[in-house]
Amino acid sequence: MTQPGAPSFDQLTIFLAIVDAGSFAGAARRLNRAVSVISYGIANLEAQLGIELFAREGTRKPRLTVAGRALLVEARAITRGVDDLRAKVKGLLDGLEAEVDLAVDVMLPTERVGGVLRQFAQQFPTVQLRLHMEALGAVTAMVRDGAAMIGVSGPLALGVEGIESRAAGSVALAPVAAPDHPLGRMAHIPPGAAREHTQLVLTDRSRFTEGRDFSVISPRSWRLADLGAKQALLREGVGWGNMPLYMVASDLASGALVRLAMPDHPGGLYRFSCIWRREAPPGPAAAWLLDRFVALGAADLPVEGQSDI
Repeated sequence: MTQPGAPSFDQLTIFLAIVDAGSFAGAARRLNRAVSVISYGIANLEAQLGIELFAREGTRKPRLTVAGRALLVEARAITRGVDDLRAKVKGLLDGLEAEVDLAVDVMLPTERVGGVLRQFAQQFPTVQLRLHMEALGAVTAMVRDGAAMIGVSGPLALGVEGIESRAAGSVALAPVAAPDHPLGRMAHIPPGAAREHTQLVLTDRSRFTEGRDFSVISPRSWRLADLGAKQALLREGVGWGNMPLYMVASDLASGALVRLAMPDHPGGLYRFSCIWRREAPPGPAAAWLLDRFVALGAADLPVEGQSDI
């Protein structure tokens, strides 16, 4: 069985230039070469592959043969791959990271994360991004341990040795429950009443905050690592708990959840910080991400009557 030869990148470039320009002369102008060079290059490619790529008889313009059409998609894929490789190498030579690991606190609005990452993909198409969504101290732990290059953490990152930070906005948290929950049925909740009911608590999957509780006032608690699961259980009336107001706004509007007026636990502001290790400052792509989260966070408005958690 005859084995086809291996075409060169230059031959594939000539092939695609003829297809895109519609003629050998147009390809010559596009590539700034003589028409004879274009003809010689495509003749060598056809000889190497053992097939005819263009039908030249009976027409002034070369037409792709069935075999030529079949190879066109593959040729474009190969040239795109080489272009991507060149772009990635150029980025590396210019100091651009090959990849960025980003850890983000689950409390950060998903619309904000999605918008930033969409812009990132357009701005840095050669940089591979790995996103980690974590809770509480797990974000700081990933950055501190080198599992993530940068992070958008909650307030637990502040004051950690070796971690640099920049303020990146906040979200308001408030205690909520289902309307048929005992606390949800109370018009006036007396101090200490929440301690008698199960509190749903977001927990940390890392050991960074092992043994520590945050905004937990009930001795009866269920620990969850997923904010969406916590919201679903709150709707079912399993317990009460703190939730970002932006996340439960539709539930509060529809009556699926009610905000609890607890005098001893009113909620508060959960502040974010962009973080990185002091000995590993972010490169251009990672720095761009940090700048975007900081800029968007600067537009977060303070909530009247709420202090920091």
